[in-house]
Amino acid sequence: MSNLNKILLNKINCKSIWFMRQAGRYLPEFQKIRSKNQNFIKLCLNSELSSKITLQPIKRFDLDSAIIFSDILMVPYALGQGVKFTKGFGPKLSNFNLKEFLRNKKKDFSKKLSPIYKAIDITRRKLDKKKSLISFIGSPWTLIVYMLNIKENKNNIDLGEFYNKKKLVDQIIEVLVNFLCIHIKNQINAGADVIQVFDSWAGLIPNEYLNDYCFTPNTKITNFCKKQKTPIICFPKGIKEKYEDFNNIVRPDGINLDPEINPLWAREKLKNVVVQGGLNPNILLKTDEDIIEGATKYIQTFKDIPYVFNLGHGLLPETDPDKVSKLVKFYRNFDG
Repeated sequence: MSNLNKILLNKINCKSIWFMRQAGRYLPEFQKIRSKNQNFIKLCLNSELSSKITLQPIKRFDLDSAIIFSDILMVPYALGQGVKFTKGFGPKLSNFNLKEFLRNKKKDFSKKLSPIYKAIDITRRKLDKKKSLISFIGSPWTLIVYMLNIKENKNNIDLGEFYNKKKLVDQIIEVLVNFLCIHIKNQINAGADVIQVFDSWAGLIPNEYLNDYCFTPNTKITNFCKKQKTPIICFPKGIKEKYEDFNNIVRPDGINLDPEINPLWAREKLKNVVVQGGLNPNILLKTDEDIIEGATKYIQTFKDIPYVFNLGHGLLPETDPDKVSKLVKFYRNFDG
């Protein structure tokens, strides 16, 4: 059993470090592959390359866990929605069609995503058995934000569009939960031993619907993972003090902090859970002294409770890999 699994399942305090978006855009070895593979969806579905990319940060930094190179929007893609990634603008999905969405079959869905499962299998066989292999999904709400194109900007959804489409949201969210659980099960069967759920746009949910669109679907997914005896880390980014309610209701094995969460508050309020991350990814764009100061704050705050060192979001494209290497070495050697 890997350190990450031990921490998540047994709530013990031993050292473990990995980073969200550790496999990808900031690494020159990834950029070399990406330059020859312009279609991002096809790259995610190239099992050999996906596995190779997944293992790049393990080879470079010897991190404790690998996270499979993929994307949360592979699920809408497999459910029949066009997904296009444009540099500088991010993802754009084709218009949502409810009738086509409801026609989706489990077998067809799994077949479309089978290259991801093959990549997990390849990676698991190449990865040190002491290291965890993490797979992931986007939460139903976060996927819906993209699927129905209701995001106005990074900080807001278009409330008018949301209320116009609320009935549609209610119609599709349970179906999404079911397909996400299928995707999780397939990834576990392929060799993944930890599941991370990215609810990246949870903070955009109107407060009166937080239970319906965040707590309830994440609880169903968490309970499903527990039935599979596979630990789950949830990341309800942007919900601020509602992190406490989320933790008490959803009861995940691990909970990832975003940079807005005060670590001292988290230590006091988040009980019976493994805390992960929190450090602002922007810190890696600053001086070595700033990085050490920021990391020390989190390490010392959580030093005697179960804690997994990570960031409060994914590594930024402009991150210098040498800074990541220095942070990893500092964490490994920290004794204070």
